[in-house]
Amino acid sequence: MHTLTESLDNIRLLPLARPVAEVDPNAVVVSTGDCTLTYAELDSWSNRLARLLLGIGATANTRIAIAITDEIESVVAERAIVKIGATPAPITDDGSFALGTALGVTTKSQRGELTDAISWLVLDDRSTLQRYLAGSDAPLTAAEFALPKSA
Repeated sequence: MHTLTESLDNIRLLPLARPVAEVDPNAVVVSTGDCTLTYAELDSWSNRLARLLLGIGATANTRIAIAITDEIESVVAERAIVKIGATPAPITDDGSFALGTALGVTTKSQRGELTDAISWLVLDDRSTLQRYLAGSDAPLTAAEFALPKSA
């Protein structure tokens, strides 16, 4: 397995988020038995997911729970969260998450086991997939982070 992630207790350390132009875009970030994720793919996929997170109200400094068992989806979610300046908050073995967590990213198979105390973006939900696939994978711009002005 070619993975550049490390686990320290419940914290995963990804390689620093650098523009794809600074690394080999075909270099493998993470690999599982049936899929390999390159830097170029990670960049594209995480840009799309970052836009979905911004669309549901995530902002810089938002704490976002990650409840995903699939390694590749988990890496993409973590990178998307970091790209928007938010903080990834892994779910612990007992199902808890850091105080102040308002949003979360998960899958259908895990959603039933999770609390309703926070809003969940379900990655494999049909409406989420449609928005994800229709979204841009271009680099995020500063304008996308602008908060709406109150009247």
